[in-house]
Parts: sequence; structure tokens; C-alpha cells
Amino acid sequence: MSDASERGNGGFVQRVTATAFGPYQTAVVRIGFAATWLLFLLRELPNRHEMYGPQGPWSWEMGRRLISGNDAFTALMWSDSTLWFEVVYAVAVLSSALLMVGWRTRTMSALFMIGVLSLQNRSIFMGDGGDNVIHLMAIYLVVTRCGQVWSLDARRAARATERESGSRESGVPEAGARMPEAPMPAVQQTDRVGPLLWTVLGTGLVIATFLNETGWFILLLLWVLWVGQGLWWMANRRAPRGEPRILLDALANFSHNAGLVVIMAEVCLIYATAGWYKIQGSRWQDGTALYYPLKLDYFTPWPALSDLLASGGLMVMVLTYGTVVVQVAFPFTLFNRRVKNVLLAAMMLEHAGIALLLGLPFFSLAMIAADAVFLPTAFLVWLGARVVRGRDRLFSRAPAVPEQRQESPEQPRTLVG
Repeated sequence: MSDASERGNGGFVQRVTATAFGPYQTAVVRIGFAATWLLFLLRELPNRHEMYGPQGPWSWEMGRRLISGNDAFTALMWSDSTLWFEVVYAVAVLSSALLMVGWRTRTMSALFMIGVLSLQNRSIFMGDGGDNVIHLMAIYLVVTRCGQVWSLDARRAARATERESGSRESGVPEAGARMPEAPMPAVQQTDRVGPLLWTVLGTGLVIATFLNETGWFILLLLWVLWVGQGLWWMANRRAPRGEPRILLDALANFSHNAGLVVIMAEVCLIYATAGWYKIQGSRWQDGTALYYPLKLDYFTPWPALSDLLASGGLMVMVLTYGTVVVQVAFPFTLFNRRVKNVLLAAMMLEHAGIALLLGLPFFSLAMIAADAVFLPTAFLVWLGARVVRGRDRLFSRAPAVPEQRQESPEQPRTLVG
């Protein structure tokens, strides 16, 4: 029994360190949250100074006093100048766009986290439930390998692999090609952007360490990422297939898988707590809870549609009870794939209805992006193939072959990518 348990534990450790699970799910989560935050920042661009900047009702000094007590991280507390606020806001917008397309994903995920935390912790009373979800997921995405598929990084790695395979088939080894004794893959020798980003961000981290006063956990996480990327670059340069590279790859896979589990647990916790709190409310118990927000001007972007739905007592009751049932039951259905998929579709439709009827698009987008972590891989692959075909038809190109997953150990790594 002891030997069997040891073999089982060994097999489990090997699985969680040899493979980064859920590449398509984490890619959808990355794209969804980056797009949600980007759209929010662009929509609030005219109001950014009143919401998070120097013209807001929550002054810089008040924000400074608040974060000194809750130890939150925000780069906007490093300076109260308008120029610095504009720089931070621009970095938040740019990092969101680049993370969405998957360019230098590891670096952009860190900058994305800095932008989210800096703006939200500057004025905490501006957020809602969707902002809280983005706040948490921005931290979790940093430890995941969310650019394995559907990203510019994955396309760059695939092209490097094709060039390497072509040089081997031709019988003429490419300079620096990945061979057993080669010091470094070819993509490492030609990459100039990675080392430049690593140097610039390292300089920024040194300055931030002297300016920062609170939120040291986030700053420590950034230092760990920066040092880790440097070690990865050195391992690829000296021994692309050696033990240091294998160890770092295993640690990255373990970190990714742990982050993926935390994201899934967070989604279950959100729905479980929301459902059980609703059960305790009298309006949810008598089936009338949905009626009241449909009668509030603040939550009725389409008054005629809201009145039509509110006039149907049976429909209001069914939707109210259905919301509670789906939220409470969802965490218990994860081990039954068919039931889980049905409830997952119901929750996504529910959030789409909230966006339409109650005028909360960014909250709904954030929750749909979080729900996407449970989508079946087969569905995501099918969806990706349809998107590629639609893109090719739009640009009058020949249909492309559906994207194949690139195993992370075979993907070349840059200093920060």
C-alpha cells in the first residue's frame, strides 16, 4: 500500500509539473478580463480625472491615509502630479491591449496587474462586484502561463519551431538551432525586445522600491517575476535542455496549475456565497427580488423592456428562484460534466441579461470571463476554428488549419516573454 501511494503521489507531482493544464481556458480568461478592463478604461477616458485622478472627490491625501491603514498597493501614491496620473492610466490601457493579444504575455500580465491595482486602490468607492473580480483575477493571471495559445507569443514560438524543423530537415543546422549541444535556440539570439524590456522594467522596479510605502507583497511578487525571467534567460542561453531549464519549466507549470485551481475555486466561492446570501433575503424567498431593480431608473437602460419583464409575475418569480438555484448548485455540479455545462450556459445567459436589462455591461463581462475557466476544451477549440475561418473569409484568405496546441516545454522563451 505504501509503495502504491508513493507511486500515486509521484505520478501526481509529475503531472502538475510536466504540463500546464487548461491552455485554452486560461487564454479565454486572459482575453476576457483584458478586454473588459480595456473597454472600461476607454469608456471612462473623459471622466478619468474625476474618478481616479487629482480632480476626484477622493483626494490624493485621503487616498494616502487610506492605503496607509489597509496596506494596499497603488502606484498613484508615488506622486500627486497630473502627469504621473496620465502615465499610469496610459500604461493601464496599453498593457490591457497587449495582454489581450498576447504580446510578451508574462510582462504584460504584470503591468496589467499594476494598472488594475493602482487605479482601483486609488478610489475604492468607485468599484462594484465586477471590479472586485478583475482585481483578484489580475493577480492570479500573473502566475499563469496564459499565452500558450491564441496569442502573439504562441505564434512567434510556432514560427520559431517551424524554422528550426525546416533547418533540420534540410540537413543544414541553423545557427543556434535547438540541438542537444546547442547553447541557445535561434529565437533567443535574434530577440532584442525581451532583454530591453527586462532592463527597463528592472530599472523601474528599483525606482519603485524607493518610492513605494505600502503594498509590499505586490512589489515582492514583481521582483520574483523579474528575477525569474532573468534566470530563465540564463538557463536558455547556457543549457536550453539542461537541468536548470527543466527545473524552471517545472516550477512555471506548477505555478500555472496552482493559479488555475485558485481561479476555479474563486469562481465557485463567488457563486456559493452569492447564492447562500440570497437565500437569507426575504425578497429572494418570496420570488420578488428581480422586480425591484427593474423599477429603478438607475438600472433601466431600456425602460420599455424592463416594464415588460416586470409585468409578468410568473416570469419574475421563475427568474428569481432560478438565479438562486443555479448559483447554489453550480459548485456541486463540477464533477458532472453535462450538468455543469448546462448550468454554465445558464449563468452566462443570466449575466448577458443583466448587461442588457440592468445596464451593467462590465460587471457581466467580468463574470462571463470568469465563468469561461470552466468551458470544455473541445468547445473552445471548435470556437477558435470558427473564429479563424470567419477572419479568413473577412480578409479573403484561404482557410487556415485550426491551431494546434504547442506544448510549453517546446516553446522558446525570451527574457520577459
